[in-house]
Amino acid sequence: MRKGKAAVFQGQGQIRVEEREYPEPAGHEILVRVHFCGVCGTDVHIYEGDKGSADVDPPVVIGHEFSGEVAAVGDKVTRFRPGDRVTVDPNIYCGECYWCRHGRKQLCEQMQAYGVTMDGGFAEYALVLDSQAYRLPDNLSYAEGAMTEPTSCCLHGIDLTEIQAGETVMIVGCGNIGLIMIQLARLSGAAKIIGVDVAPDHLEMARQAGADILINSASDDTDAVLQENHVACVDRVIDCAGLPQTAEYCITHAGRGATVMLFGLTKPDDVARIKPFELFQKELTLRSSFVNPDVFDRSLGLLGSGKLDVKSQIRQLIPLEEIGRIFAEKLYRRGGKVLVNMEDDRRGAEK
Repeated sequence: MRKGKAAVFQGQGQIRVEEREYPEPAGHEILVRVHFCGVCGTDVHIYEGDKGSADVDPPVVIGHEFSGEVAAVGDKVTRFRPGDRVTVDPNIYCGECYWCRHGRKQLCEQMQAYGVTMDGGFAEYALVLDSQAYRLPDNLSYAEGAMTEPTSCCLHGIDLTEIQAGETVMIVGCGNIGLIMIQLARLSGAAKIIGVDVAPDHLEMARQAGADILINSASDDTDAVLQENHVACVDRVIDCAGLPQTAEYCITHAGRGATVMLFGLTKPDDVARIKPFELFQKELTLRSSFVNPDVFDRSLGLLGSGKLDVKSQIRQLIPLEEIGRIFAEKLYRRGGKVLVNMEDDRRGAEK
């Protein structure tokens, strides 16, 4: 039996670091000594009392974007051994419901998830199934490895957006997810990428990530900027902000025949004002994207190749004991990715 600290979500607005005991893994389980765990918008929603990808029943250790080293393995594990460097796909599908049996397991009626319905990565240790673990490329740091899960969600969204080479793509919301989307849009062949945000520092990061045109939607005339830059049509629009007003903005500025991807996570009861006639007249396609089915290997391939940069996004490393500050002070709004650092010496992102 091992002991380790864990940040336990107790209910709306309550998270407490406490000591926990971890049994030795059995069967197909592995015990991961967590190094880093990213703070996701889903974690914020859960902390504020909303559901995540599934209903949350506290107390539970949240955090689903994590990486670490294998500390111990169960007697049926053959793919991993202690010392292996891994990241974890948090989503587990039943394999038996209608959706699982029809090739759409991300819509599983019985989906479970580490960090949502089961204890996750805001802890020194996490007990997971070996089927959910993926070996990190040797050139990828643990901090970058913790970015595999958000990258995989973005990759699924990009797949569904169906960008064609030479198109113009608009990314609305240039936080961490938006910055990944900008890079994936470029890798997908977009000829022109437009970054939209209200925060100047976010727009500067969008420029560095590869956006060709920047629009501050709070102060710029969007139509005028598009005209000045000779944008004849915005072919694909991806909402990474997840707000009613950004959904409305995306539909307004999508070109005729465009696809609008509503990717960002809104609150469950948010309502956007949409004019059906506008959808009809412009023949828009509305898409959405849920979790990250079957793209973890591809995400690790991109990260390991160096073709996708997440390292520059990592701006804040917060020790586990101070995790309450992240939510109380809204550190995730200050630009860049926030990672909870489980390393006592806080050696940082190059560990």
